[in-house]
Amino acid sequence: MSTLLKNVTNCIWHAFDSLQNNEVVHKSKLKVLTANIGTLLDLYGVEKGLDHFRSSQELTFDEFRYYLQHEVFSSLPKTVTLPVVREYEKKISEVCWFVCRKSLLGRDKPVFGDDSVFKLFRIFCLLADLVQDSEESSRYVVVLQPSEAGIVAEQLVLCLGLRWDAADWEALGSSIGHFKWAAFLAVLEAKYCCDHQLHAEALVEAVDEIYDVFIEDIIKKGYLYKRGYLLPTMREYWCVLQPCALTYYKSSAQREQCGRVAIDEYCSVEPAPSAGDGKLQRFQLVTPERTFEFATQDHKSRLQWVSALRQAAAVSGGAEGYQRRARAGRRGAGARREREARETRARLQNEVRARLAAEAQAQELAELSKKDNKKLEELKNAQAELERLLQEETQAKRDEEIVRALQARVLTEEWEKREELERLQEEQNRMLEEERLKRKQFEMLQAEKEAQFKEAERRLKELEEEKQRLDAELRAAQEKISQTEHNALALHVQLRDHPIFRNGERARRAISFVPTTKSSSDTLIDVKAIRHLKVLDDEDKL
Repeated sequence: MSTLLKNVTNCIWHAFDSLQNNEVVHKSKLKVLTANIGTLLDLYGVEKGLDHFRSSQELTFDEFRYYLQHEVFSSLPKTVTLPVVREYEKKISEVCWFVCRKSLLGRDKPVFGDDSVFKLFRIFCLLADLVQDSEESSRYVVVLQPSEAGIVAEQLVLCLGLRWDAADWEALGSSIGHFKWAAFLAVLEAKYCCDHQLHAEALVEAVDEIYDVFIEDIIKKGYLYKRGYLLPTMREYWCVLQPCALTYYKSSAQREQCGRVAIDEYCSVEPAPSAGDGKLQRFQLVTPERTFEFATQDHKSRLQWVSALRQAAAVSGGAEGYQRRARAGRRGAGARREREARETRARLQNEVRARLAAEAQAQELAELSKKDNKKLEELKNAQAELERLLQEETQAKRDEEIVRALQARVLTEEWEKREELERLQEEQNRMLEEERLKRKQFEMLQAEKEAQFKEAERRLKELEEEKQRLDAELRAAQEKISQTEHNALALHVQLRDHPIFRNGERARRAISFVPTTKSSSDTLIDVKAIRHLKVLDDEDKL
């Protein structure tokens, strides 16, 4: 299959270049490379034909490419789908990279990781051209046009969030000319990625982003809402748009594929009717099989996705990838521009010759028309002066009108500001009056609270004095009670030893009046008993 060989020729040349010695490579080394390529293509034993190909033990690159075309790639089916071609290209590029990576990774101050360099290598091989060396016509080199290298560098710089300077790149491209791999990688690392503030993760993400654009042919990716087939609800998916399909995943990690919508030139994108929620911007992808409904969060994203889907449908046909066709289109445009430039130069030369002839003829008529030209020049000068004066007067009137309009607008603004200030002053006075009223009420309330507080303090002081007085009376009463108990006890002892109470009923009567408890009521009884005893004592004396 010639298309696949054409796509991987640059990668195979780099592997051949790393193995060559004086522009040729021994068959034993080429057999290993051919066997690996054949294994990737499910073609086994294709390297054995090298022993009978040519009589020499060494091959040039033209001879090796001829062998691959007629003995290896010709065994593949003529019609292969684009995803299968991409997978073959990736595997063959990995094999070639394994062969030549040691020579291509050598540099003093590496910035990109090995994986990122491999992805840049694939982009370089995609956009570069295999041409004959200007110094040695028998030797081939793979070079990248400055315009193509500028496209890659611009994408990388924009993915890193930096500012792209097109004029600076044009000056650099004109000084370097065609970019070989070493120069291309050195320019990217030294000029655009040597900033120490750039993190390694940012560089990896930027390289992955341009790898998706150029190698995977990803036109756009992002989140979209998709309407379900069985459950008519809108669910959010991470969508990746390529010219041949729209693939959607559960998340941006792209690990779990939820579905795939095939896109061809018969697909169309149409606006969808609103569902009444007013939050999602809906559109429909109409395919020959069914109609899919998608939605975005805002109108801008909807327009971007609609444009990207229409672009994918327009470029979906063909066996080559989108970026390869775009590259071919750019080359065709460049060739057309060169052809147009040559035609333009030829026309200019004819015009120069015609102009010289016309100048000669005009010189002959110059003397005759000199006086007329002089008068015409004077009239033109007078007309130009009048037009200048008229223009100055018109401009002066216009400036005066502008100044008047500005003065009127400034005056109107001043009146509006004055009215606004007066309104604010009235509002401020009203707020101050309210504040004074509130303050007066608060002072009255505070005075009332202070009077109540003083009354409570006075009452508390009186209660404390009353308590002290009662405590003093209680202590005096307790002392009297104690004294009374003591006197009663002494009296009881005297009565018991008194001779008049030693016999008979009087002694019993007297004893009956002796107190038995120490309560306050018993104290009163003791007092009465004492008085009764005194009366009895007086009767005995009589």
